[in-house]
Amino acid sequence: MLNINEHIEIGKINRLKVLRVTQPGLYLEALDQEVVLLPNIYITSSMQVDSVVEVFIYTDSEDRIVATTLTPKAMLDQFAVLEVVDIAPFGAFLDIGLPKDLFVPKNKQKSPFKIGEKRLIKVVEDTQTNRLIGIQKFSQYLSKNTNELKPNQKVEILVYAKTPLGYKVIIDSLYEGMIFKNEIFEDINIGDKKIAYIKQIRPDKKVDISLQPIGKADNQDFYIAKILDTIKANGNQINITTKSDPQEIQDKFGLSKKIFKSTVNSLIKEGKLELKDNQLILSNSFLR
Repeated sequence: MLNINEHIEIGKINRLKVLRVTQPGLYLEALDQEVVLLPNIYITSSMQVDSVVEVFIYTDSEDRIVATTLTPKAMLDQFAVLEVVDIAPFGAFLDIGLPKDLFVPKNKQKSPFKIGEKRLIKVVEDTQTNRLIGIQKFSQYLSKNTNELKPNQKVEILVYAKTPLGYKVIIDSLYEGMIFKNEIFEDINIGDKKIAYIKQIRPDKKVDISLQPIGKADNQDFYIAKILDTIKANGNQINITTKSDPQEIQDKFGLSKKIFKSTVNSLIKEGKLELKDNQLILSNSFLR
């Protein structure tokens, strides 16, 4: 059973109890008896009095605290790459995936926003209005203390900028890092969220990121899983072999041809893959 929030938290997912049914929607209650409206548009038949629902809490266009079952592209204290949908003399509005766009004040922008652009922002709460806003000047929110990061540590990254060296990323919504272009063997785009690994922390405290595990044994398990899972998702066979074009291998498996070839050869020796008519096929013994 879901636990109920002690109090309602703006900008986050809340677990609240259905208190009563009204004409505009359901009123939801936290343990401290704070109450918030879930409008009719989000109500389902499973939502009954005393049931517990998960909702996101924010303020609507009239600054009323409301609930929604929609999940925004970013929540409080998270980063996201969002599209600019409108501009005004005092700021810009970005699509955050809710009926109300996210406002980024002009004094929180590094450079003027333009409609159609995608910008990296951090979602924060305006302490004066209790509204969620976006800020582009977020360096003060990034930690320089990387002592807790360890090589090969699994992290979540957000890709936010392309440079001549590679791609800049935000790590676990707390640190800044870099993936070097010569270590990328899969599609990567601005705004992507990915699981990655700490490669190293440099003496200047900058963090290098890898899209693959660092240890040899971990890497091998990663390569094997990627190849087998990709072939399985393709109907247990694929028209790509170790003789295929390197770019085709990279596009499909996100691996270099050298790594792909050595891993496939090992899987064939182990009886997990078979090579027939220029196809790689998952063996029957492996599928059983």
